[in-house]
Amino acid sequence: MSFSIEGKTAIITGAANGVGLAIARRFVDEGAHVMFADMDEEKLAAEVQAVTTEDNRPRYFVGDLRQKLTLANLLSSTIAEFDRVDILVNGARQVLKSDPLDSDLDAFEDSLQQNVTASLRLTQMIARRMIRQAEDEEKTEGCIGSIVNLTSIAARRAHPELMGYSVACAALDQMTRAMAVALAPHRIRLNAVAIGSVMSGSLQAALKDDGGDLRARIGASTPLGRIGGADEVAEAVQFLASEAACFVTGQILTVDGGRTLIDPVSIAAH
Repeated sequence: MSFSIEGKTAIITGAANGVGLAIARRFVDEGAHVMFADMDEEKLAAEVQAVTTEDNRPRYFVGDLRQKLTLANLLSSTIAEFDRVDILVNGARQVLKSDPLDSDLDAFEDSLQQNVTASLRLTQMIARRMIRQAEDEEKTEGCIGSIVNLTSIAARRAHPELMGYSVACAALDQMTRAMAVALAPHRIRLNAVAIGSVMSGSLQAALKDDGGDLRARIGASTPLGRIGGADEVAEAVQFLASEAACFVTGQILTVDGGRTLIDPVSIAAH
């Protein structure tokens, strides 16, 4: 089965930097028609220009995806440019710090809105479009679309300073499973990629702010002994979006170098 996404139309959110950008670049390289979506217009314009070729001209959309009208405009802009949508990657993530003991400093609600609600609303909107496309084309066999959520191993770890983000990731994991079951009768697949120990935008910022040995500590906590590249996440997303994964739905594919497999407490300490 082919990993090809050539000729498919994809919306990639969070495409201005980090993992979202790596996914968008890879999809363009693989021949997909891509709508880059994010809030940083200057960065989006530069990135789209950098990957534009005579044979493939991606587009970009700027807006706050927490707003329902913005989501509707994103879909409308994509249809206006490419006539259809076959793939959605909910790659927009925001890592917000929390203070569980101080509600004024707690980003819990913001984390849910940024990382869960926006993705759910866009998923619902795009799924309805995919269903209409299949009806118009009288397509009665095979999958009609693929949706991939970008989540994190934070869903399985207790980080009080990132409580809102961790809970949001756990909610996104469960939303992935529930929506996969709901969309399966419509022949739309929905999966997620949970990242950890990967050079995301948030990790780049953390490494820049860290004056110590964060990189070394991450390597020591990761069986493969290194930080993964954003391109490695993009490859996993391409697999889930392609026909190679046509019998895969509701799954959380973890890309973390094995970090979630080990107990951080040495056996010698017991």
